[in-house]
Amino acid sequence: MNPEVDKVYGGRYRLVKRIAIGGMGEVWEAQDEIILRNVAIKILKPEYMGDPGFLERFRTEARHAARVSHEGIADVYDYGEDSGHAFLVMELVPGESLATILEKEKSLAPNRVLDIMTQTARALHEAHDAGLVHRDIKPGNLLITPSGEVKITDFGIARVADQVSLTATGQVMGTVQYLAPEQATGKPATPATDVYSLGVVAYEAISGKRPFSGDTQMAIALAQINEPPPPLDESIDPAIRELILACLQKRPAERISSALELAQQAEKLLGKPAKGRANTRVIPVTPEVATATTLIDQQEETKPALVWPWIALIVALIITATILIAAMVSKPKPTPSPTPSQSTSQSPSPTPTESPTTPTTVVVLSSEVLGLNKDEVQVALSAKGLVVNLLPGDPLLTGDPKINTIYEANPLGSMPAGTTINLTYFVEGTPQTNPNG
Repeated sequence: MNPEVDKVYGGRYRLVKRIAIGGMGEVWEAQDEIILRNVAIKILKPEYMGDPGFLERFRTEARHAARVSHEGIADVYDYGEDSGHAFLVMELVPGESLATILEKEKSLAPNRVLDIMTQTARALHEAHDAGLVHRDIKPGNLLITPSGEVKITDFGIARVADQVSLTATGQVMGTVQYLAPEQATGKPATPATDVYSLGVVAYEAISGKRPFSGDTQMAIALAQINEPPPPLDESIDPAIRELILACLQKRPAERISSALELAQQAEKLLGKPAKGRANTRVIPVTPEVATATTLIDQQEETKPALVWPWIALIVALIITATILIAAMVSKPKPTPSPTPSQSTSQSPSPTPTESPTTPTTVVVLSSEVLGLNKDEVQVALSAKGLVVNLLPGDPLLTGDPKINTIYEANPLGSMPAGTTINLTYFVEGTPQTNPNG
């Protein structure tokens, strides 16, 4: 049974009203009938219950978030599974999300943006100290109380930095408009990833527009990888512009060194005393942390061939192979002759055996297919050289906006060109009821 008003989960949480629908499930306001307080309860979508990966990620959300206790992070109270649904019980935060605020106000005053950056960065620092990377910082996950306090929510796709990722190899977790370049290329997320995403949020909040855009999610991800953010308006204080753009450096090691440093710099611009544990913090600019965050850059330098096929395939859809090669490969490769602006040892030209226009490997991300229109996805995947098999799936009542959207795809991740990918989509009809239940 789908969540509905007055349904009780775990024998104590009675649903009051639905707050939001997200990628993994629904969020409801509920009353804890044992201790008589209102809570937020996140309920996993039933179609994901049969997927061990999604379910395990949902279970670990409670364990991850429970590792951090901070005024800027929404508390997690309980986890359970009931009537075919998994659910997570969290603090009910009064107020509204930054996404809702930006929809109404378009942009915010610089000091307000700095205050949000400061609070969010301090909360992230506590999470980073506990070894937790959020991986999906965006306006929808920042709740603003009536008094202006910021609460980070939804650590559902977070991962502990020293654990093996629960997602499939090459599968990207996160929201593409706020995705760091290393996430877009399938590399591990680090604290620097959250700094980048917070920089995107700040850019949007102060300018009223996101730094990277495109007609498709893949085009946006590609822009995150290759394009510099457009300059912020010159009417904005240069120091604020510099701080935001310092978060948006492509290489993690070149960004603001930590969430704590970001909070301290934002506070200085606000005229506040820079609080913090600069000499004792766990994730500062230290050799140990530099090693952790620089690893991504070392991998880029020593193993460009691992990233090249993925990037080459995507970029080939929108620019010529020649421009692709010149723009995206910056590390040494053998070449017959140097380009006019680069030495032979720095030439990005491929070896004669490489052929970016005829790739043998295709990468399909869940964000490219799940929840999107079946016809649009079919065109995009066919252009990648895949064979698309559209499968009618569960029926939905007439008028449901999810009709003709994909909810299941197999396989995902890396695959040879020519692979058949099965896409199951919602159809219009009468939902089936279980005669036994």
